[in-house]
Amino acid sequence: MSESFEPKQFVAGLPNLPGVYRMLGAQGEVLYVGKAGDLRKRVGSYFQKTVVSPRIRMMLAQVAGIETTVTRSEAEALLLENNLIKSLAPRYNILFRDDKSYPYLMISGHAFPRIGFHRGARERGSRYFGPFPDSNAVRDAIQLLQRVFRLRTCEDTVFENRSRPCLLHQIGRCTAACTGQIGAEAYTGDVRSAELFLEGREDDVIEQLNARMNAAARAQRYEEATIFRDQVRALARVRARQYVESERSIDADVIGCVIEDQVACVNLVMIRAGRHVGDRSFFPHNIHDAAPEEVLAAFIEQHYLDRPLPPLLLTSVELDREVIEAMLSAKAPQGVQITAPIQGERRIWVEMACRNASLALEARSKEKTTQEARLVALRDALGLPDSAQRVECFDISHLMGEATVASCVVYDRQGMQKGEYRRFNIRDVKPGDDYAAMRQALARRYERITTENGKIPDLILIDGGKGQVAAAKAALVELGLNDIAVVGIAKGPERKPGLEELVIEGEGSTPVLSPQDPALLLIQSIRDEAHRFAVVGHRARRGKARIHSALDDIPGIGSKRRQRLLAQFGGLRGVQAAAIDELTKVDGISRAVAERIYRRLHGQTAE
Repeated sequence: MSESFEPKQFVAGLPNLPGVYRMLGAQGEVLYVGKAGDLRKRVGSYFQKTVVSPRIRMMLAQVAGIETTVTRSEAEALLLENNLIKSLAPRYNILFRDDKSYPYLMISGHAFPRIGFHRGARERGSRYFGPFPDSNAVRDAIQLLQRVFRLRTCEDTVFENRSRPCLLHQIGRCTAACTGQIGAEAYTGDVRSAELFLEGREDDVIEQLNARMNAAARAQRYEEATIFRDQVRALARVRARQYVESERSIDADVIGCVIEDQVACVNLVMIRAGRHVGDRSFFPHNIHDAAPEEVLAAFIEQHYLDRPLPPLLLTSVELDREVIEAMLSAKAPQGVQITAPIQGERRIWVEMACRNASLALEARSKEKTTQEARLVALRDALGLPDSAQRVECFDISHLMGEATVASCVVYDRQGMQKGEYRRFNIRDVKPGDDYAAMRQALARRYERITTENGKIPDLILIDGGKGQVAAAKAALVELGLNDIAVVGIAKGPERKPGLEELVIEGEGSTPVLSPQDPALLLIQSIRDEAHRFAVVGHRARRGKARIHSALDDIPGIGSKRRQRLLAQFGGLRGVQAAAIDELTKVDGISRAVAERIYRRLHGQTAE
């Protein structure tokens, strides 16, 4: 602790009010951010003789000052604390980095609703079920609904332009409402059954299906009755496999924490309508000898700040429930209960979460060992220094020169750093000139890095041969970055994985690596990620450009009219196929505007 800082005198001047405090180091850096219902009592507790935590003692030894901010409530203090933790990333705060929003399963509001994956802003008229822990859990649920209720998953543009049933109908996964194979009333019944199932009212679903089966059998529609019978059997199998709670309607999150060798894992198991819908593991940073209850408290406070909060949280260790529940009350006005069960089926859930956390730690340890071996092999193969660990890889994607996009992905600290990925829309380059595109991408990337004192990579990988590597080196030379190793990854004469040729600028010989060489496997994985990231960006730019050129360049068509047209006709093809009279039925489209749209989309330039 700084000699100039007098903690007792400072604490004496603090108010007995809620707020946030920031522990500062000698250089003014934030060491720790905390919240308090009473600033004087909370900050003063750090300077008592009873402080025994090695992590706290280590932090206090570096404190040179403290800043405080008074808030109106503990809930407001919680919000401010978490915003500061995320923006400042103090070294002594347990930090969970997870910016992904939860995905939902959507049932659209169409006459023949579709089921699909949804993340982001909600659309009016559609229903949403979830949240689910990850996209795989949503897709599993969609496959189940396809198998049991045979609802459509196709986009409107496909649904409205089918002339015959698709493959999903042939394999019994869709009722083909697109071609009139099922009536609106029967399809609505299937949709309602799916909604009841997702709400946890499976008994009601089975009762309805049995009634429909018996009615079909009495009417001697035996093939239809067989379908309902198979649906009931499928639901019975799902019930046996997925339900984990005798109280079927319960929504809960089960949170288990395991710490091994100074690495912590928090596993979140999600129970919705009494059904286990999946789990997700989180690995916090800066645990510094923290106890499991500290890790769990930090997780709950940070994770649920901007995410859905169920009415029940089950934890693997006992927490200071009153404080956390009070702070979450603003987020969940209906109330939230936090408990650590010691027996019964809920204790089994908690044990399951802890077991998942242990397995995730084990898998992470193995992955780390594998990545370490691959990185060491890469250094040896390319003659890189022992300190080399940051690799950046570039790829170019286009379709016959259209919508050229360059990608840059980053491998560092033995893993892909997706938050540091970048894309570059290539401009003012002759279509199809990959060399010029590569040179522009590297020039833009490293001009900004050198200007902003960013991280310089130890190795740059280029997806391409000698021409691309030469273009990359030329861009680096212009920026004075001559000493960065640049290696090209050429596909080789047979263009098969494992037979890639490495191209090193200025060297006559090329290192030959076997298909199973750890160095080559690491290079392939980074190259493949760069390729994926480039292709996704190219497709998005190409699609945007095509829609823009077709509609946005038409005088009088702004974003709102364009959205109405695409929604009314299910996409650009539907707009192109529409007659002028049909176009005028769209809200905001007059006869003159409809004629203008029709002429532009059919190559007629005369007004």
